[in-house]
Amino acid sequence: MNDTETPAQLQTPDAAVAMSLDARLEATNALLRRMLAEVSKTPSTHAIFVDAGYLHAAAGLLVAGTEDRRSFDLDAEGIIEAFIDTARTIFADSRLLRVYWYDGARRRIHTPEQQAIADLPDVKVRLGNLNANNQQKGVDSLIRTDLESLARHRAISDAALVGGDEDLVSAVEAAQGYGARVHLWGIEAGEGRNQAQPLLWEVDSQRVFDLDFCRPYVTRRPVTMYEYPEFEREGAAAGPPPSRDEVRFVGARIAATWLGERGREAMAELLPGHPYLPGPVDQDLLIEAERLLQRSLRGHAVLRRALRDGFWGHLQGQF
Repeated sequence: MNDTETPAQLQTPDAAVAMSLDARLEATNALLRRMLAEVSKTPSTHAIFVDAGYLHAAAGLLVAGTEDRRSFDLDAEGIIEAFIDTARTIFADSRLLRVYWYDGARRRIHTPEQQAIADLPDVKVRLGNLNANNQQKGVDSLIRTDLESLARHRAISDAALVGGDEDLVSAVEAAQGYGARVHLWGIEAGEGRNQAQPLLWEVDSQRVFDLDFCRPYVTRRPVTMYEYPEFEREGAAAGPPPSRDEVRFVGARIAATWLGERGREAMAELLPGHPYLPGPVDQDLLIEAERLLQRSLRGHAVLRRALRDGFWGHLQGQF
C-alpha cells in the first residue's frame, strides 16, 4: 500500500459485496422493527357469530324442554350481553368488533323480534331464507362469507362461534386459513351432543354454557288451549300422556304422509342433518303430531325425542 491508496480501493470484490449485504440486511431489520412496533400498538379484535336457530333450539330444550320457539321467549338482548361479557373475559386484551346474529325469515324480511335485535348496539342481523318447507336456507353460507372476509382483511384475530352444524366446518377452515382463531361456543345438551363432532375437531377451543347460564334468558310461555283449538273438541284425549311407542308410530306416519305431499327430493334434503331437524320443520312435526294425538306434547322432551325417532326411522328406510 502506497501513500495514495485508500482502504476502500484495497477492498476485494467479495468484501464489498458483504458490506453491501450487511447494509441491506440492517435496513430490512430496521423496517421490520418499525412494523412490529406499529402492530404492537394495534389492539386485537374479536367478533361473536351466533346461529340463532341453534341457540333457540338448544337453549329452549335445555331450559324449557322444547325446541318450539312459540313455546318460550328468549331474551336475545340479555343473552347477547352475556356473550359479550364472556368474550370480554376470555379476550381480555381485545376489543369487540360486533356481534353477528344469523337467523331465517320469509323472503328475508325481518320479523318484529329480529328488528328489535337489529336495533341493539354492536349487533348486525343477517338473514337467510325459509323455503316452502320452512327449512332455513343460506345461514351457513352467510356465516362462512363473514368469517372468511373478516379474517382475510385482518379485521378480527379471534371469532367466537355459537353453533353446532357440521356445515360450519368450511367456515372455520376458511377463517383459520387467514390466521384467525375460531372458538366454538355451545349450549349444554340434556343428553348426547348437539354439536357436530367434525366441527368440534376443527376449532381452536370449545366452551359450553350450562343450565345456570341459560336459565335467566329463557322463559316458558303458558300453554293455552286457544292456541290448539282441536284439543277442545268433545272426545279429545285426556289422562296420562301417550307411550313412546305410540308417539314413535305417529312420527313414522307423518314422515310417510310428507313423503307423498312434499316429495322425495324435499324430504331427502333433511337427511344430511340427521339426527337434527331444522327448527321450522321440527315445529311442523310437533304440530301435526299433536293434531293426530289430540293432545299437547309441550314439555314432554322424552316424547318429542320418540316422535323424531319415528320420523327419522321411516324416512331413512325410504332412501
